[in-house]
Amino acid sequence: MKIKKSITAKLFLITTVVFIAFLSTTLVIQSVFFEKFYISKKKSNLKNNLVKFMTEYNKTNDLNKTTELIKNFEEENSAKVAILDRYGQLKFTIKSGNEKSDAGKIRIINEVIRQLNINVSAFSNMDDEVNTIITDTKEFETKNVVCFSADSSKKEFVFVISSLQPVNEAAIVIKEFYLYFYIGAVFLIVILSFVYSNMISKPLIKINSTASKMAKLDFSERCNIKSEDEIGNLASSLNFLSENLDNALTSLRGANERLENDIKHERTLEKMRKEFTAAVSHELKTPISLIDGYAEALKDNVVVDEDRDYYLDVIIDESRRMSNLVCDMLDLSQLESGNFKLIKEKFYIDELISQIVRKFSAIISEKNIDLRVNLLKNQKVDADWDRIEQVLNNLLTNAIRHVDDNGFIKIEMKKDGKWVIVEVENSGKHIPEEEQKRIWDNFYKIDKSRNRKLGGTGIGLAIVKNILELHQSEYGVNNTEKGAMFYFKLKSI
Repeated sequence: MKIKKSITAKLFLITTVVFIAFLSTTLVIQSVFFEKFYISKKKSNLKNNLVKFMTEYNKTNDLNKTTELIKNFEEENSAKVAILDRYGQLKFTIKSGNEKSDAGKIRIINEVIRQLNINVSAFSNMDDEVNTIITDTKEFETKNVVCFSADSSKKEFVFVISSLQPVNEAAIVIKEFYLYFYIGAVFLIVILSFVYSNMISKPLIKINSTASKMAKLDFSERCNIKSEDEIGNLASSLNFLSENLDNALTSLRGANERLENDIKHERTLEKMRKEFTAAVSHELKTPISLIDGYAEALKDNVVVDEDRDYYLDVIIDESRRMSNLVCDMLDLSQLESGNFKLIKEKFYIDELISQIVRKFSAIISEKNIDLRVNLLKNQKVDADWDRIEQVLNNLLTNAIRHVDDNGFIKIEMKKDGKWVIVEVENSGKHIPEEEQKRIWDNFYKIDKSRNRKLGGTGIGLAIVKNILELHQSEYGVNNTEKGAMFYFKLKSI
């Protein structure tokens, strides 16, 4: 922020200029108008007090009371009172103890009469209005205020004279004092203006900083202003607005992320649907074509008797293949629906594996496969018996399909803390690393030509994946020295 544009500098300059201008104006006015104001005030006070005096004087004819009244007036107004008769001669005055001063003031009164060129008859025609003049007496080097009024009831004239104190010398001293006062006041004004401008602008700068970050969608900063005034209320409102905007944008981001995920999920489902349809069509096309062709051959009697049983066996095998495919697809559909519920129970996993081994023993012997079984006894788990059996069936079936000639299949159990690990290994080809994640997808086969000699539906491992994920089980595949090994974990109890 540029200094000349900052609110601190503006407040400092405005405050300093205003106070210095006010102070300067005050000093100039006092220097120029002080003496005039003093004279005007003196004349006004003396005139007003004379009016009051005349009122009291007209009410009394007692000499003592008149003397007391004049004495009090002279003391209160620092003035000299002289009463003249209608012929302009001094009729009454009281001595102040300073005969020289009294005589001088009487001469001033006579001088006033002379300066005004007023004769006795002119005084006789004057009304009761109070008149005021300023006289400059060279003899005493002073100025005096003279007020006079005619008393029509007593045919008298009352003169009041009061000297104006010399203010020139006092004014010079005051001006010199004001010079030092002005310098000190300016210095104090600058300091106070700086403190004041910083005190006012600091919270405003903080509010501006927070607002600037809010404009950039950064709501992490808060205004820590605790004052109970408009600035404090503004800071509280800004904090409230920042929190609400932060919550609203967070909710909006969350909603956008959910929407984006939903869109991606929908696209994934659409892609999976298309791939599923294509894969199912491919898997069903071959057996249907075989069944159709062989059935037509039997119907048309183009098959010799010794080949009839072969044709019927092919039709039966392909029908079973289609039945297995449909069953696997139904299982997979249930597992992927998100509504499938496991029926968990406590059982010994080693006993389940032993049962499955006995079930596959005939096929394994027929294919001349070396079966190696290494089980841990009495390993109890909490899982869905039927679904874990399906997992083991699919893994063992997969191993039988991919084992090499005169190879081996090894089923082994291991213990890793609270986990039971089941491994199914077969000798044969390795699985490329880039394929190891994709083999769990629906209808995915490493053999891109989909060689039918291996059989299978292409969704056995997809079923395994879904069942194990429902059990929150860790699973995977690793290449071994002589082949590939599939594994999964179940928590032991």
